[in-house]
Amino acid sequence: MSELMTTTYSMWRLFRNCRMACKWRYIDELVPLERDPNLAFGSVIHDCLECWHGERDLAKVLDHIDRTYPNRAQDDHQQADWHLARAMMSAYAKHYPAEAFEVVALEKTFEGPIVNPATGATSRSFILAGKVDGIVLQDGQYFLLEHKTASQIDASYLERLWTDFQIILYAWYLEQTLGITVSGIIYNVLVKAKLRQGKGETEAGFEARRAELIAKSKTGKSSAKRKLPEDDDTFQQRLQEKYLEPGMFHREVLYISRDQFEELRAELWELSKAMLDARRRDTFYRNTSYCFQYGRPCAYFQLCRSGGNPNVIENHFQRIAPHEELRDGAGEDAAPVF
Repeated sequence: MSELMTTTYSMWRLFRNCRMACKWRYIDELVPLERDPNLAFGSVIHDCLECWHGERDLAKVLDHIDRTYPNRAQDDHQQADWHLARAMMSAYAKHYPAEAFEVVALEKTFEGPIVNPATGATSRSFILAGKVDGIVLQDGQYFLLEHKTASQIDASYLERLWTDFQIILYAWYLEQTLGITVSGIIYNVLVKAKLRQGKGETEAGFEARRAELIAKSKTGKSSAKRKLPEDDDTFQQRLQEKYLEPGMFHREVLYISRDQFEELRAELWELSKAMLDARRRDTFYRNTSYCFQYGRPCAYFQLCRSGGNPNVIENHFQRIAPHEELRDGAGEDAAPVF
């Protein structure tokens, strides 16, 4: 009997969207050297929330953020993410000084067989593994706690949570593993403030602006002063004031229908059969409709366009074993951030 292959819903979602991208990641084990900054930031916040909900010690959370961005004094991207993460988590701690739920588990991993729901047959090739952000008990019912970072929250965003099938399928596996009934999912959404730290004016820029003001002035004079860079304390204060506005944090509760379990298990079984066929015949075709799905190229677009050129692999990719999100301390940053 061949060895069982560990899979995650992230893998199956990618296989469903583009078999070629799935092959690059989960069979060839290729990962772009340049990491998507949005996913990287979301992973940091997941770590912070695990720490906060585990110990409710803001000082430890902020210390983790400081250690995550050690080069912020020289790196503008690190500096921007450091500011945002500190303001977001400081405001989160004030916004939720107490919770209506009791934390049962955090970063809970599981694995189980992939089963044909129609016959009860178990796959001899694949198992499913995963990790949920948290399991909580509220009003006597178990819920999965799912963290999301978002650019904004509106009706469209909340409507799309219904399509987050991964967490629903994971609920079924956790029910089998832990012997509990999961009533639903509490989506814990944190909005990323769009404020930017003021850079100030260059001397040349100031002189140009001053000249324009003088040209428009009836007196031929201007009292304009050069705009200086915004210091860290001032910008941090401005960010934290932004997080006092309504809508920067949101909790959405979705209840799970038992029918959804059966539909997703059936879908997973069909995907597992399709994967076996693709592996046997080496037919991992591309879905070009997926190349720019989120308004930016797929992480493997450059590789596909080059026809799998070894030079592209060598210069732009590294090999990392699949399912790194299952390791201790790793956030599942492959999860969709709408």
